Amino acid sequence: MSAAFTGNFAIRTRRLCRRFGELIAINNLDLDVEKGSIYGFLGPNGCGKTTAIRMLTGLLKPSSGDVEVLGLNLPKDAGKLRLKMGYMTQKFSLYDDLTVKENLHFVANIYGLSGRPMKKRIEELLSIYGLNQKVVQLAGSMSGGQRQRLALAAATLHKPELLFLDEPTSAVDPENRREFWEQLFDLCDRGTSILVSTHYMDEAERCHKLAILEDGYKRADGTPDELMESMDAHVVEVEANNLRQLKQSLMVLPEVITAAQLGARLRVLISKKVIDPLIYLKQQNCIQPQNTILIVRPSLEDVFVTCTGTSRQ
Repeated sequence: MSAAFTGNFAIRTRRLCRRFGELIAINNLDLDVEKGSIYGFLGPNGCGKTTAIRMLTGLLKPSSGDVEVLGLNLPKDAGKLRLKMGYMTQKFSLYDDLTVKENLHFVANIYGLSGRPMKKRIEELLSIYGLNQKVVQLAGSMSGGQRQRLALAAATLHKPELLFLDEPTSAVDPENRREFWEQLFDLCDRGTSILVSTHYMDEAERCHKLAILEDGYKRADGTPDELMESMDAHVVEVEANNLRQLKQSLMVLPEVITAAQLGARLRVLISKKVIDPLIYLKQQNCIQPQNTILIVRPSLEDVFVTCTGTSRQ
């Protein structure tokens, strides 16, 4: 492995690629994930998030490139890595016909836990994730939020140094999503490094750093604030009547990247080739003198739109 693979990183990759026949699922992915942080993969279904995670966990061999996870070279050291990491898949992967406690016992045995240490750890996790009253309930009869907490308990049972979460909140309501993220920050505070994939913008903003993926390419990475500050567009909101017609008129302008209606406002992204977006808009025939025009703070969704191929669709 290259000498560049040193320092306080849980994950480092260089030129990581994965091909399935003619399809390139991951294309020259470079990653630097710091220990003790939450790093996000943001992107739509099919962008390569799951494929990347499977390579980083050692479950899938790269077609080319270098991978180091927790100081181990993959795929050579994949067996050693499995004892140091946890993996929570997008689809609930525990047994529906086992109870909560039986599922946790089963996972504990896989990691070589038994006797008093196993009993103590399971009791601790049941308390942390609010499952004390669910120990004899079949996993298949639990709600989405309860199954999510059980899956997280199972993934962290052996106190992994690194936790992989593949779209873990896709089947739960906003309240459970919020609670789940509080639990992730608790794990992070205790030293666990976390890589989580999501297509929710609000979740991506919670990450310390993230990468935006599209069609197997990393389009951008950094902290949410860095990505928003470096965005190559002005963000302007317009209050006007006939917003649908106004949107169509603005979208034909070459300087307008995209326009989206938010209630009674139109959110317009304008290329930074335009020096003053307010003057620029007021010069357009479709803008009326009575229209309210304001420059506003970018969002992560704005960043996503400007750095992927969705902006003109």
